[in-house]
Amino acid sequence: MKRLTNERRIFVQADQSAPNRHRAKGRQRSGETAAASLVDVLNLVRLGQATTRQELERVSGYGRAIIADRLATLSDLRLIDESETGVATGGRAPRLVQFTKDRARLIVATLDQSAIGVGLADLSGKLLTEHHEATDITDQAMTVDRICALINWLMTRQSETPDLWGISISVPGPVITDPNSELLFETPDFLPNWDKSSLVETLMQRFHAPVLMHSSVETMTMGELQGGAGIGQQTMLFVKVGQRIAAGLVSNGQPYHGAAGAVGLIGQLPVTSGDTTGSLDAMAGADMIRQRGNAAAQSGESAYLADVLAREGEITAIEVCQAAQAGDVVSTEIVGQSGRLIGGIVATLANMLNPQLIVLAGSIAHTNDILLATIREAVYGASHPLVTRDLRILRSQMSSSSALLGAAGIAAEALFDPVFLKAWILLGSPTRHPSLLQGLETLDVVTQPADDGPPPPPSR
Repeated sequence: MKRLTNERRIFVQADQSAPNRHRAKGRQRSGETAAASLVDVLNLVRLGQATTRQELERVSGYGRAIIADRLATLSDLRLIDESETGVATGGRAPRLVQFTKDRARLIVATLDQSAIGVGLADLSGKLLTEHHEATDITDQAMTVDRICALINWLMTRQSETPDLWGISISVPGPVITDPNSELLFETPDFLPNWDKSSLVETLMQRFHAPVLMHSSVETMTMGELQGGAGIGQQTMLFVKVGQRIAAGLVSNGQPYHGAAGAVGLIGQLPVTSGDTTGSLDAMAGADMIRQRGNAAAQSGESAYLADVLAREGEITAIEVCQAAQAGDVVSTEIVGQSGRLIGGIVATLANMLNPQLIVLAGSIAHTNDILLATIREAVYGASHPLVTRDLRILRSQMSSSSALLGAAGIAAEALFDPVFLKAWILLGSPTRHPSLLQGLETLDVVTQPADDGPPPPPSR
C-alpha cells in the first residue's frame, strides 16, 4: 500500500529530519522522530504559518527531501491538499499547501439551564450548522438521549456521512478535570448529580470519538475571541450574566484556563447592598431579579409587573429586564442594583488585569440597555484612569452561537495539540488514539446503539 510505503520511507529518513535542532541525549526511535516532524509540518500548514513547500523549508528548518516526504504522507492521510497554485513572483507559480479542514467533522453541544444546542464544525473550528431548543436539563436521561438523537440527525443530514473526530460540550458549571489525563472518560460533576448521568461515557460509546467538556463561560469567551468583538484582541474580559455570574479571561491573545478549570467563578464573591451581604450570584443574578420582580408585582409596587403577572401567571427575570427597558421605575431599580454590584466586581478585575475590552453576555445583558449602562458607570467610576483610557465595554452580539463556536475552536486546538497529535497522526485519525481505544474497552456503561434515522426536531 502507498501509505505503508510512505511510512517506511519516513522511518528510513527520520534520523536526518531536523539538522538545525538540538538532539536530546540518546537517539530517538525513528517512528517517534517521524511523527514529531509530521506534527511540526501539519501544524505549520494548519495555522497558516507556511503555505508553500519553500516556506515550510524555511520556517521548519527541515530539508527539501524531508518536507517532500512528510507532505506525501500527510496527503495520503488526506490532511493536506496541494491542488491549487499561488501567485507567481517571477517564475513558475508555487503550489499551495493547504490544510484539509473538511477531512472530518466535529460535533459541538451546549447545555444551559433551560436549553440545549448542537452544531457541526469543520476541523478548523468553523461552525457550519447549529440547532437550539428549549428543554429541562434536570431530566438527565432525557437530555442525554436528546443530545445523542440530535447528533445523529445532524450527521445524517450531510450529503456524505463524514468521519466524526471529536465531540466538544459546553456546560453551565466549572469542569474540574485531571490535568495529567489526555482524555475525558468520566462525566465530571459540573452540576449537582450530573456525574451520575453518564453523558461522556454514552457519547464515547455511541460515537467512538474523543469527548471534551468545558464550562460555558470558557467556551463563550473562546467564541467571542474567534468570531465576535474579541477578534484581534490581546486582553479581554468576558462576563456572563445569568442565574450564575462568571467571567472568562483572554491574555496575550489566548484564553486563560487555570490550573484545573475553575476559572472566573466571580459569582461566589461577597457583595453588599444596603444592609444585606451575600454572594454576587444571590445579590445580582437572574434569581434575584426574578424574585424582586415577583414581589413588586404581588405587592402592587409595580403596576407594570402586576399586569404581566395577571396575564402570564409568573414573572421571569427577562420580563423584569424588558419592563425596565420600557421605563418601569421599579424594574429599572432592580436591574440597576444588579448592574452596580456586577460593575463593582468587574472594576476590581479591570484594575488588576487592564483589559482592552470587556464583553457582557447572557440573556439578562441582551434584553435591556440599563444593565450595560450601570456596569459601565460603575467600572469607569471605580477604575484607575490608565485602565479606562482605552477601555471599551460592549454587549456580545453572538447570542447562543458563541458557546458552540468556542467549543469548536477548543476541540480543534485539542485534537491538533502537538503532544496529542503525535500519538495518532501515523494512525490517521484521533479515533484511533491508543488512550481512546483503551478507555473504550474499560467503560462500564452499557448503551444501545444510537438510532441512525431522522427525526428530530421537534423537541419534547
